[in-house]
Amino acid sequence: MAQLPYDRLHPAPQVHPVDEKPGPKRLIPAALQHIAAMYAGVVTPPLIIGQAAGLDAAGRTRLIAAGLLIAGCATLLQTLGIRKAVGNRLPFVNAASSAGITPMLAIAETTAKGHQLPAIYGAVMVAGVFCLAVGPFFGRLLRFFPPLVTGVVITLIGVTLMPVPVGWAQGGDKSAAGFGDMKNLALAAFTLLVILLIQRFAKGFGKQVALLLGLVIGTLAAIPFGMASFDGLRSAPIAALPTPFAFGPPEFQPAAILSLCIVMLVLMTESAAGMLALGEICDRRCDGDTLTRGLRTDGLATLLGPVFGGFATSAFAQNVGVVSLTRVRSRYVVAAAGGTLLVLGAFPVLGAVVSLVPMPVLGGAGIVLFGSIAVSGIRTLAEAGLDDSSNIILVAVSLGAGIIPLAAPTFYAGFPAWAQTVLGSGISAGALVAVLLNLFFHHLGTRSTSRTAVLSAAPSGSGTQIP
Repeated sequence: MAQLPYDRLHPAPQVHPVDEKPGPKRLIPAALQHIAAMYAGVVTPPLIIGQAAGLDAAGRTRLIAAGLLIAGCATLLQTLGIRKAVGNRLPFVNAASSAGITPMLAIAETTAKGHQLPAIYGAVMVAGVFCLAVGPFFGRLLRFFPPLVTGVVITLIGVTLMPVPVGWAQGGDKSAAGFGDMKNLALAAFTLLVILLIQRFAKGFGKQVALLLGLVIGTLAAIPFGMASFDGLRSAPIAALPTPFAFGPPEFQPAAILSLCIVMLVLMTESAAGMLALGEICDRRCDGDTLTRGLRTDGLATLLGPVFGGFATSAFAQNVGVVSLTRVRSRYVVAAAGGTLLVLGAFPVLGAVVSLVPMPVLGGAGIVLFGSIAVSGIRTLAEAGLDDSSNIILVAVSLGAGIIPLAAPTFYAGFPAWAQTVLGSGISAGALVAVLLNLFFHHLGTRSTSRTAVLSAAPSGSGTQIP
């Protein structure tokens, strides 16, 4: 009687796709695809906040390097985990969120020069502590942040950020002599046209990196006209770790803290929804413990990030879309992407390459970047039941409250400083109104389960992050 081979007598245990370790030929291209999907989103918050805080090219380069470093660390923590304490062990990308940009800009505008970044970092650190404290109980709070509320917030993020790329398209610096010149507008329009053409005619991976290609082609087109500056690249060190509190020790202002804690609730909602969606995509159900470990990672990264120059950290929903599209569900692929971000952050000269991109080029790409955020919010609202009159009123009033600071920047000039910081940010004002109206219309005198709310909050590949 023939003897069966050993491998048939003792078959190897089947590995879940999430825990699969692909070889280099599969791992490297898949990891690069994740980096291409998220890179513009990672570097955008440092660019915007650095510009608002009056940092020079070298300062913005340090912020970008810090953002990449923190994103790499947070992503590695999420994907690999530390025992049963930290990390959801899913192919989950974490990085600085665009949702915090608007309130941080409001803080910068209402804070004395030289104290802007310390005030922002102090508020972000407290928001991190808030996330760590609330995270274990967050499943019960999700019912206060249904798609109606998150849809309003996401839409407002895109709408209130739109003046930023418009300013970039004109040259970025309002005090500069050439601000608004036709050559700046032409370069921005050229970049936007390139992105549209790539998106229309490219296929597969080319479509996914349309924004990145647009930035590269726009920058190359600017060089012959002397519109690309190499100062940041020349002054950037080849290798250097971010210095703790390089922009000053954190300052703790109550109004700024309140504003960032509100934003943190929105970020936690998006992270929780992203984890639930990713669990479904990967056929690994996201239970309460997984949710808690994932949010704990968000809180730790948000708390410790400002020490080195990072901002509030959350999920990148576009990477959830990459997993869904490619069906490559291995967490080790995303861990490789996180390791690459870590290396990029440790070599500021690589981050300084972004400083070569002229402001008008960023402006042309920014129209697409920030407009797509508003589209994600509109998509979420469309699935949230706008056939109900109460929901229509909730969305209408919340959007109106959020657009007031954009339509009339001096509307709250007579209010106390703390109220100006909270209400002067469209996202904070809109979120507050949306939460309160949701309580009024859907919770007072009604009963709902948190489990239902958690499931209804899960997005279908949308989110607050920049694609």
